[in-house]
Amino acid sequence: MTPTLAHDPSESVPDFPMPRDAACPFAPPPEMLRLHDEQPVAKVRLWDGTTHWLVTRYDDQRALYGDQRLSVDVTRSGFPYLSQGFKETAGKTPPSFLNMDDPDHARIRRMVTAPFAIKRMEALRPVVQRIADDLIDAMLAGPNPVDLVDALALPLPSLVICELLGIPYEDHDFFQTHSKVGVSRDSTAEQARAANIALYQYLDRLLDVKLATPADDMLSDLAARTDAGDLTRHEAATLGVLLLGAGHETTANMIALGVLALLEHPEQLAIVRDTDDPQVMAGAVEELLRYLTVVHSGQRRLALEDLEVGGRLIRAGEGVIIPGATGNWSPDRFPDPGRLDVRRDARRHMAFGFGIHQCLGQPLARIELQVVYGTLFRRVPELRVAADLKEIPFKNDGIVYGVYELPVAW
Repeated sequence: MTPTLAHDPSESVPDFPMPRDAACPFAPPPEMLRLHDEQPVAKVRLWDGTTHWLVTRYDDQRALYGDQRLSVDVTRSGFPYLSQGFKETAGKTPPSFLNMDDPDHARIRRMVTAPFAIKRMEALRPVVQRIADDLIDAMLAGPNPVDLVDALALPLPSLVICELLGIPYEDHDFFQTHSKVGVSRDSTAEQARAANIALYQYLDRLLDVKLATPADDMLSDLAARTDAGDLTRHEAATLGVLLLGAGHETTANMIALGVLALLEHPEQLAIVRDTDDPQVMAGAVEELLRYLTVVHSGQRRLALEDLEVGGRLIRAGEGVIIPGATGNWSPDRFPDPGRLDVRRDARRHMAFGFGIHQCLGQPLARIELQVVYGTLFRRVPELRVAADLKEIPFKNDGIVYGVYELPVAW
C-alpha cells in the first residue's frame, strides 16, 4: 500500500491566487494548470504568509465537497481567508449561512430552497424575457457603442432578483456598490465591514416594511418566518443580504464574460445565435459555465479531522482551497478542456460547487443566461467587441471573475 504523504517542507510553495495569462484571459492561471497536472494536492501561500492545501483535480474536489470532515465556518482558527478584509470581518459582521456547518446550515437553507425550485424558476422565464427585451430595446435606442455591463449584464439580474425578493430597483446603485466592495479582495477590513453592515441594515429595514405590508415575495416570506419564530431577525436580514448579493453579482459577471467568450469564438457563437432548440441553448450555457467558472478564487474549507486526498495527508486544523476552474478543466472529465465547445455535454461541471453548499440560485442563473444569450445574439446578430481584447479590463481582484466594462457595437 502506498504510504500517505504529508507536505515535504523542501517543496517550493507558490503564492495564491495566481496570475492569469493576459493572452488567455478565459483560462485558469497557467501555474494552477501545471499543479493540476504535476502536483494536484499542493501547499500554497496566501496573502498573510500562511500555507494551505490547494486541491486542483475534479475527482478530488468532488469528494471534498461532500466530506463532512471539512468546515466552512470562517470563525475557526486556521481558516484560509481570502484577504485581510475577510479575515478581520470574520465573526464581526452578521454570518451568512454559507459559512455555517450543519445542522445550522441545513435549518436555514431549507427555508429558502422551495422559492428557488426549478418549477418556480421556470415560471419566472417570461419575466426574465420581458426584462431582457426591454433592456435590449433601450440599448439599441441609445448610443453605439455601449458598455454591455451597464446596459444589460448588471441591470438584468439586478431587476430579476429585486422582483423575486421584493426590493425596490431604484436602490440598485446602493446595493450594487456595497456588494462590489464586499466581494473585492482589495477592500480593507473597514471597507468590507462597512459595506456588509450597510447592506444588513438596509435589509433589516425592509423586513419591517414587509411585516407591515406583506406582498408575494421572498422578503415577505422571511419576515413572516421571523414573526412565527422559525428565523431570528438577525438570520432573516443576513439571508436577505446573501440572496441579494449572490442574486446579481455572479450572474452579471457571467453574462458579460460569456458574451465576450462567444464573440471571441465566432463558430460557437453561430451555434448559439442560430439555434431555436432550447436544449442546444441549455447545453451551451452549461459549457460556458464550465469553461469560464467565474467564482475563481476557490471554495475555502478547514479540516476538522485528518484526511487523505490524492495521496496526501491533510491534518486537522489545516486549510483547504478548492478552485473549481481547474476541476472544470480536468481533461479526464472534459476532454480538450481548453476548447470552448457549446455542443459538449458539460452538465457535470462544478461551476456552482457541489454537495450541501452548492449554489442555491443556480436554477435562476441558468434561466437568465439562457434567455440573455439567446435573445441578445438573435436580436443583435452583428454585435461585436468595440475594443481589442487586451484593452478589456478583467476582474482579477475579487471572488467573482468577469470584466469591469465590455464596449460593444453593432
